[in-house]
Amino acid sequence: MSMPNDKPGNMQEQLLDFSDNDQLAGFRLHQVEVYNWGTFHNKVWQLKPQGKNALLTGDIGSGKSTLVDAITTLLVPANRIAYNKAAGADHKERSLRSYVLGHYKSERSDSGGSVKPVALRDHNSYSVITGVFYNQGYEQTVTLAQVFWQKEPSGQPNRFYVVADCKLSIAEHFANFGQDISKLKKQLKNTPHVQIPFNSFPPYAAVFKRRFGIDNDQALELFHQTVSMKSVGNLTEFVRNHMLQAFDVLPRIDALIEHFDDLTRAHDAVLKSRDQIERLTPLCKDLNKHQKTTANKQHLADCRDGLKLYFSIIKAYLLQLQLEKLLEKHHWLDSRVDKTSSEYDQQQSERDKIKQSIADNGGNRLQQIKQEIEQQQAEKNNRKQQADHYNQLADKLELSIAHNKDDFLNNQQQIQQQLQRFEQLEADLQNQLTELSVEFKTQQNSHQLIVDDLHSLKQRRSNIATRQIQIRTLLCESLELTETDIPFIGELLQVREDEQNWEGAIERLLHNFGLSLLVPEKHYQAVAEWVEKTHLHGRIVYYKISSRSHLSTNSSFQLHPDSLVRKVAIKPDCGFYHWLETQLAKRFDYACCESLQQFRREKLAISQNGQIKSAGQKHEKDDRHAINDRSRFILGWSNEAKIRTLNTKRQELETIIQTIADSI
Repeated sequence: MSMPNDKPGNMQEQLLDFSDNDQLAGFRLHQVEVYNWGTFHNKVWQLKPQGKNALLTGDIGSGKSTLVDAITTLLVPANRIAYNKAAGADHKERSLRSYVLGHYKSERSDSGGSVKPVALRDHNSYSVITGVFYNQGYEQTVTLAQVFWQKEPSGQPNRFYVVADCKLSIAEHFANFGQDISKLKKQLKNTPHVQIPFNSFPPYAAVFKRRFGIDNDQALELFHQTVSMKSVGNLTEFVRNHMLQAFDVLPRIDALIEHFDDLTRAHDAVLKSRDQIERLTPLCKDLNKHQKTTANKQHLADCRDGLKLYFSIIKAYLLQLQLEKLLEKHHWLDSRVDKTSSEYDQQQSERDKIKQSIADNGGNRLQQIKQEIEQQQAEKNNRKQQADHYNQLADKLELSIAHNKDDFLNNQQQIQQQLQRFEQLEADLQNQLTELSVEFKTQQNSHQLIVDDLHSLKQRRSNIATRQIQIRTLLCESLELTETDIPFIGELLQVREDEQNWEGAIERLLHNFGLSLLVPEKHYQAVAEWVEKTHLHGRIVYYKISSRSHLSTNSSFQLHPDSLVRKVAIKPDCGFYHWLETQLAKRFDYACCESLQQFRREKLAISQNGQIKSAGQKHEKDDRHAINDRSRFILGWSNEAKIRTLNTKRQELETIIQTIADSI
């Protein structure tokens, strides 16, 4: 199968053809791969024509038409495809849904009524078709691919389309993404030379037709008609309808009429221009006259603007004359000031002489007596104020008024006694205030931690501690990963609903294990480097999960009849199911003992009160926190119960804090 590349405008016209011969000219199909397509189930199947003619043979029902329909699906719109046409079947016998689900037979219901198809796969699987085309002359490779999946058990499959300028394979490029199709799209987007996603056929077809040099849809229509043809009724009608392009004469006639109209409009435009020239010629003389008048007007305007500068020069000269007159007046006033200052000094000297004469004749003593009277009056007022203030204080302290020295000393002794009592009371109150303040701060910090935990829990569904979530969030932001790429084990485990009476003991045993991260092998190097160079301000434990770990099972482990593992559920849709199943069986096959007699008898055992027995000798019970304290629980994929518990604790702490605040 080959595609043309000699049409003008295609992507090869800028390139050079280095092919030795043209036997394999153009884009030719080199490889087809299918995964979960029809009865080709659960592994990648390949067909490699290597750009040459290929003969596909086999028994009836061996899948020849299935492969032909896969190639047709890559190149033909869904509304034009008639599946299983190569086998001569009715067009309703097969559909895209039957190929994606792998219908391989039909069976009647138990009542013997309706007939329903039997499928190899359910709606949780996905299907992939890829076709690799190679142009030997231009050494170019183009891969077309389509991915199908079912969102619901009924209805038609969803799909998206991929075009790549390189060779893609299903095993390398369309695997290792779990059940999340958006993760596959992200994986393909990060692959060089890949163009996705195309959610509909037209843009996808436009891209690959441009690469193959297909100018119209007739070539693909001819391919669709002949790819699975068994007979041709009328060869002439077939060639006319599918191999010859229809020639429409009406556009040619319309083009001639439009061209004639253009010539008519051009002739009219020439005549109009000639008339305009004849009309505008007399205006040239008037324009010359207008130009001279405009120049004269500009000259007069320049002269008018020059008047401002002329009058400014005259004004500056007159201001200079005025400044000289003011300067003369300033010198005259300075001389007047000097004369007045001299007269003032003489009068000051005469006043001092008169004062000295008064002092010599007894005036000094009078001045001294006046000053002493003022000082005594000030001392009297000061002492009276102090006495009034003392009496006010004595009245507040229920002391007698001090009329003499004895009363004053008696009051002083009583004050000392009261002062000692008040100092002791103040010290006691200060100690109590310090204790209450410390308790208030401690309870306030606990309340803030709960508020922070509640805020964090309401933004997610897991029960993991907020600090551990912050470390993982920082890790994911730095490495551009999602939280589902590296989950906590506690997010994937949950105590079964019918075993809730063992929840506290199981949480205590699996606490550290549940706070560990699971790192897939493809992210291991980046995560290890980030952890090495980052100061975490906390503790983190993570496990490297290789691709082979996902395939391991715990079939070789014989669990205890009362094993703790039987009371724990693993999240069904997680990609680490088998690894977690194996680790739980290997490390936590503890017998859940209802009685101490059974507890003493078992080698690995745990009681409902949280006593743990390991290796037959080591016994441990950690009661630093209540065994049913749900605020410390980390397992489960829903945190509604933990949020309710923390809300209750928050309300209790708020009551305690308010009580302490009232006491303070």
